[in-house]
Amino acid sequence: MNGLIGTKIGMTSIFTASGEYIACTVVEASPNVVTQVKTEDSDGYSSLQLSYGAVKEKSANGARKGHFANANSPALRKSAEFKNIPLNKNLGESISISEIFKEGDTVHAVGVTKGKGFQGVVKRHGFSGVQNATHGQHNRQRAPGSIGASSYPSKVVKGLRMAGQTGCANVKVRNLKIAKILEDKNLLLIKGAIPGHKGSLVIIEKK
Repeated sequence: MNGLIGTKIGMTSIFTASGEYIACTVVEASPNVVTQVKTEDSDGYSSLQLSYGAVKEKSANGARKGHFANANSPALRKSAEFKNIPLNKNLGESISISEIFKEGDTVHAVGVTKGKGFQGVVKRHGFSGVQNATHGQHNRQRAPGSIGASSYPSKVVKGLRMAGQTGCANVKVRNLKIAKILEDKNLLLIKGAIPGHKGSLVIIEKK
């Protein structure tokens, strides 16, 4: 799987030549820097580690600074490994959008979803709550109901759908289409929605 790392800018819409209205996510993918090259001889497989995103020098520890120094690159925010990139690239070289993607390509988008904090079962799992509120129910409309039996198994079963932390999960959305590429601005317009808030880092993998 090959691809690039980018930043989710937000949503917009475009019209195709046939007049079709398409909602798109805008991803800014400045040229990624090759910060490690793995080969069959040294690592048992071939891949490129790409890095992206400026970060303050003080925010990177010594190990990361040394790693990026090998590629004559300043410390970068995120690194990801991609296999099967059909390019002969050396340490420190850059890969741009046009070298990986073209309009109409099918891609997968990987990102971290928006965090929603601690949520109840209605918002987290779509429970409907207690419907018949007139029959002795008091403030139970959004309650989860019974969560276990008494004699067996005498415990709350692991994996039961209950209230808890919602969001902040790694999610991959598959089979999205690249509707338009603005190469001069390093922008990908991807049909549909991808996970993450505005300004979050996303990985766009070419199918």
